[in-house]
Amino acid sequence: MSNVFVRVAIDQPMSVLFDYRYSLPIPPAIGALVQVPFGRRDVVGLICEVAASSDVPAAKLRDVTGICDACPPLSAQWLALAAFAADYYQRGLGEVALPALPQALRDASRWARLFAVDEHFRLLPAGRAELPDALPPRATALRRLAEALAAHPSLGVSDARALHPKASATFDDWLARGWIERAAPGDHALAPETSAPPTGAALLPQLTDEQREAVDAIAAARGFAPFLLHGVTGSGKTEVYLHTLAALLAARANAQALVLVPEINLTPQFEAAFRARFASLAPGSIVTMHSGLAEGERARNWLAAHTGSARIVLGTRLAILASMPDLAIIVVDEEHDPAYKQQEGLRYSARDLAVYRAKQLEIPVVLGSATPSLETWWQAEQGRYARLTLTRRAVADAALPSVRLIDLEEERQRGRASVEGLSGPLIAALKSRLEHGEQSLVFLNRRGYAPILSCDACGWVAGCPRCSAYAVLHKPERVLRCHHCGWESRIPKACPECGNVDIAPMGRGTQRVEETLASVVPGARVLRIDADSTRRKGSAQALFSNVHAGEVDILVGTQMIAKGHDFRRVTLVGVLNADTALFSHDFRASERLFAQLTQVSGRAGRAGLPGEVLIQTRYARHALYLALSRQDYVGFANATLAERRDARLPPFVYQAMLRAEGRTLEAAIAFLEEAAAAFAPLHGAERVTVYDAVPLTIVKVFNVHRAQLLLESGSRAALQSALRAWQPVLRSLKGVLRWNVEVDPLDV
Repeated sequence: MSNVFVRVAIDQPMSVLFDYRYSLPIPPAIGALVQVPFGRRDVVGLICEVAASSDVPAAKLRDVTGICDACPPLSAQWLALAAFAADYYQRGLGEVALPALPQALRDASRWARLFAVDEHFRLLPAGRAELPDALPPRATALRRLAEALAAHPSLGVSDARALHPKASATFDDWLARGWIERAAPGDHALAPETSAPPTGAALLPQLTDEQREAVDAIAAARGFAPFLLHGVTGSGKTEVYLHTLAALLAARANAQALVLVPEINLTPQFEAAFRARFASLAPGSIVTMHSGLAEGERARNWLAAHTGSARIVLGTRLAILASMPDLAIIVVDEEHDPAYKQQEGLRYSARDLAVYRAKQLEIPVVLGSATPSLETWWQAEQGRYARLTLTRRAVADAALPSVRLIDLEEERQRGRASVEGLSGPLIAALKSRLEHGEQSLVFLNRRGYAPILSCDACGWVAGCPRCSAYAVLHKPERVLRCHHCGWESRIPKACPECGNVDIAPMGRGTQRVEETLASVVPGARVLRIDADSTRRKGSAQALFSNVHAGEVDILVGTQMIAKGHDFRRVTLVGVLNADTALFSHDFRASERLFAQLTQVSGRAGRAGLPGEVLIQTRYARHALYLALSRQDYVGFANATLAERRDARLPPFVYQAMLRAEGRTLEAAIAFLEEAAAAFAPLHGAERVTVYDAVPLTIVKVFNVHRAQLLLESGSRAALQSALRAWQPVLRSLKGVLRWNVEVDPLDV
């Protein structure tokens, strides 16, 4: 092809497209992935425009060296979504579009292997007879793979990997045993003896009246329809999602659904529920997308969504940018969760992009939560989102747990001593639940053994040499560890300042609480679940399985156990050390604390047994705790919104944050001050308030000093316009290691 030029987006911090000469025999297509030379290396880019001419001098033009013709081009709608995200979050198109793709697609050397012809296998009579009994009882993934082979004429390896990550090796083993044989794709020579039950409303669990109204309202929606599904914990929001998707998939042959969850450890139970409900769908119709997947598996799942063979995509925030040609509904579970906001690279909000994408595609979007974010609640109060309410728990006879505040000051005045931070009433309640064969949950959002190791003689405190933060004591590993940069050191035998051997831990983390519970509740089987105990892949799922199987009496953990989990045997929740969030400088701290405590409280009493929540506090008369004890989210939300309106805080104003990182704090502050001075003359800057540059709370991380500059405006359009004009100015400034602009920051 002669005189054809393409403009390509590349993952570089620039808002421009790069022109290349195109002379390959395969016609170029907008949305196609290409290999191009960039500097001294070859990179993968995305064709955004095809032109008959170029303004770049011919001597400087370079040629496209390869095209990924096996991968269908990304759609115009997906490119428009990426362009919106790039514009709104002040990034280059390439910085959004390319990182949204799996790593295997961004490496041209892996294209051939990724798109190799997929082998198919079918079950032989010997396998049908012998395979079910040969599988270990708890090998759920292997059993799922065997059931898929039995239910379908042939099964491709790529689809099988969605059911079991080691499907290829498993098929080799079964092939050698004579249980399966190779088959052509779509070979129907061996029909299944029985078919899986159809996905239909008749087989679904009975809904409550409130659930039925919610499902009917979503099903009746036409075009863009944002819904806030506000349901108390245990009210069956997941069942609403399942019924809604079942109706959609039955009505539309090719429809796709995207379901977002805030954390990776919530995906296994959601995946199990969705696979059980939609067992009649073809293998590979339900895929997951999150950062915990191996690169090959993530690439295969992304391609299944991109080609339309995946009907349901279940994922964390990165899944919002998945390519889905027939997307018909988006569900965002626990929409209030801060985990939906990316904190590195493109600092996007998956929840906000979900609403935009639904509007772009003219489809419904369902935002579910027991404690909606105040931004979402305000939208519903203004009538922009339709509010669907679930006021009761779905399980018959299951009521919301009672919430009781344990006043630690009153306990102290009455001479009732606590044991390592556990009050007498909480210990008594734990022992009572153990005697009745029920489970308890103790929540403390601080991992490690103790947050501080100090010397009483001279006041020395163990700190990280690379960060302006204390080093956390991890007693089982016998190390001091920084939770910001990962620095580790052995625990000193004496104070390094004065030689005093009586150095002692101050405060409590989950490891210390686990140790204390083992002694104050004799005979209890105590299990800790936090980021330290779940480092290995699959460990979190195994630990949660132990809880569900009743092999644990007391579960201790951080926010990992606070939301989404359906612990059927838990009847008691104890909350430790929640007071620290009451006096945070962050105006969102109270909102997050209320949501966190509501979520963890909701783990109790979900299966009909009475639930109780005990919250230890020194401020039992604080308005937040009083609202929580009344289970009054509506009152708390409306009162907090009134405070925000008076203080001119989001959602009544719009914010952006410029952060700078330098070798010294003075350099970071100087950069921000220079940036602020350059901002003032820009068009529209008069409608934006620029605050003084200040250090971050943790000012130094890994020997890098950090500072920030807050911008605020009552007009989103004015703020966006000024930020766009500011970008080239910022790129011209020197003196810092890195800087970034974050739109709608969550941490201020």
